[in-house]
Amino acid sequence: MSLDDKRVVVIGGATGVGFGIAELASELGATIVIGSTNEAKVTAAVERLPNATGHTVDLRDEASVAVFFEGLGAFDHLAITAGDWGGPMFVSARDLDLTQARDLLNVRFWGALAAVKHGSRIVAQNGSITLTSGIIAHRPRKGTPVAAAIGGAIEHLARGLAMDLAPVRVNAVSLGLILTDIVKQMPEARMQAMVAALPIPRGATPTEAAKAYIYLMLNDYATGQILHVDGGGLLI
Repeated sequence: MSLDDKRVVVIGGATGVGFGIAELASELGATIVIGSTNEAKVTAAVERLPNATGHTVDLRDEASVAVFFEGLGAFDHLAITAGDWGGPMFVSARDLDLTQARDLLNVRFWGALAAVKHGSRIVAQNGSITLTSGIIAHRPRKGTPVAAAIGGAIEHLARGLAMDLAPVRVNAVSLGLILTDIVKQMPEARMQAMVAALPIPRGATPTEAAKAYIYLMLNDYATGQILHVDGGGLLI
């Protein structure tokens, strides 16, 4: 299977899992468009890929999202990985700063929905949109009510959009611990504690995570699905 003659847009594609998606799609023959808030990172990512262009876009600002897609032209697949899972994402409800918590939704939920709103107008009718969730939506622990809620909201959004936007296919990938540059800054002991009980007791590389998004682009019969890449995290 290939993505020859396809155009793939990755919002959050300058680093981490997003760049992994862009890189794999490029290797499969696609033309890539990277979107991110950081212009320097967009430029650096584009320079590493053949047949790639990039533009800044701020998911917090619908006008920015609208301009991004208005200047884009037709495309085949959209993947959205942008967002920050840190800060108040991991705080007990008793200690939440609600203003900060609402801001997390501005990127992860409302920002993703803004991208879908504008991107769905020009995506190919036999194309796809893939959102990003996380294992905490299914295996919450103390101190993660906001993270669990956001992940769950994204997954239900994907299912609703799959019906609303059909025949465009909409899915989500639920990620476990992914060894992005930011995650690898965590203390080794903490990372090991997070994965020790998994059937596959390690974190995933960004490329391993990216393969799930590519699968959902390539499989014309997959829609409304939540694809888990978590080392068996749902089993424990």
